[in-house]
Amino acid sequence: MQKLAQSVLDYIRKHELLRAGDRVGIAVSGGADSVALLRLLLDLRKEIGVVLSVVHFNHKLRGAESEEDERFVGRLAQEHKLELRCEIGQVTAYAEEKRLSMETAAREMRYEYFRRLLLEGRLNRIATGHTLDDQAETVLLKIVRGAGGRGLAGVYPRFPVPGSRLSASIIRPLLGIRRKDLEAYLRGRGQCWREDRSNRDLRHTRNRVRHGILPRLERYLNPGVREALAETAEIARAEEEYWQKEVAQVLPLLWAEGALKMSALADLPRALQRRVVRAASESLGLRLDFHHVEEILALTQTEAAKAAELPGGWVVSRKQSELSFERQSGTPSNPNYEYCLSVPGAVEVAETESRFEAVLVSGNAAKGYNPEDLLDRLSLAGELKVRNWRPGDRFWPAHTKVPKKIKELLQDIHVTGPERKLWPVVVSGTEVIWVRGLQAPVRLLARGGEAVLIREGKVIKA
Repeated sequence: MQKLAQSVLDYIRKHELLRAGDRVGIAVSGGADSVALLRLLLDLRKEIGVVLSVVHFNHKLRGAESEEDERFVGRLAQEHKLELRCEIGQVTAYAEEKRLSMETAAREMRYEYFRRLLLEGRLNRIATGHTLDDQAETVLLKIVRGAGGRGLAGVYPRFPVPGSRLSASIIRPLLGIRRKDLEAYLRGRGQCWREDRSNRDLRHTRNRVRHGILPRLERYLNPGVREALAETAEIARAEEEYWQKEVAQVLPLLWAEGALKMSALADLPRALQRRVVRAASESLGLRLDFHHVEEILALTQTEAAKAAELPGGWVVSRKQSELSFERQSGTPSNPNYEYCLSVPGAVEVAETESRFEAVLVSGNAAKGYNPEDLLDRLSLAGELKVRNWRPGDRFWPAHTKVPKKIKELLQDIHVTGPERKLWPVVVSGTEVIWVRGLQAPVRLLARGGEAVLIREGKVIKA
């Protein structure tokens, strides 16, 4: 087996990215990285035992060049007798509607297409051509913008897609391979690829990192800087997995009804203190910077500091033995809200004066519930969150032919006025799995085994 192919196979096995029988869509843009991924997986498909196809998303950003990219990918698929799945997206219009950069809008549309393909069930893996160079660029950008362990983890080898019964995921088999080695591999195979001129446009931050900053770091500081940054990501991912488990065990003991037990928090190691404060804040929909976390922790150490102001009009204050999180009176509420919902567990949503509960149901207990309300636990792969619907959200209620935008569904059931903006949904990862007043998707309904019931009730004020 060719050396590069063996390295890719070793990486796939190390991170358990593929197994025999997987149906893999290879995301091919036409560039060197994705074309090399296609050729390498063709070399390895018998060894691994997978079924391959080609996936292409035309962003319509470069006029005739985008059309030629699509034709080039089509010819590649035809040459290797692979099925081609292709979609066209109007990224410019989407970016304007969502007020996003072109790069962010293109990525969102592309990954939404990947997610839909996986949820349809015809594929259970989509492989992208992210390389070690991409990993190094991502980590460096995270460092200079300010990041903790979560940010330093960079690009993950596997990204699960919630809602699929087949444990579908997006995988990156080339994260251990340098871009220059992939290009040398293609030249050795006599395989051409497409060059995207926008990859040389230094107006884009990543391109300045790729063509200016990293080459200078290699030249003047460390020839192996890309490998060093990629290793940092590998270390950070393992440590983040460890800390997530620690926080999940500790948080319920310290956090209840918007307050942290101060003495118990102060007894924890500093690293765990920071993560507990951040996790507690995120359950309220707050995203804190480092200095906010430090200001909160300072309240446990000195009598002089009584309160700390947080974003969005929130304040945390010392109250006897607790740190209490409250929204300041008179502060206008942000129209968007988001709260974590543990399974089993419950959360109060002040914006809708509601209490949401996720109940675990199994065995004979399921007979006491409407089966159309019970969701399959295994299909809810991502963390559950209660939030208001956002433009672009889609949902597929039972007994309807196709998914629709939630905006249109609310029109159908005559939801209007201020209530409309705050209308609650529950998401698993990025997928909307529950909408107030609508039936759950048939695909997510429980068919035996453990189920989850999501129910909403009014908060009764004293």
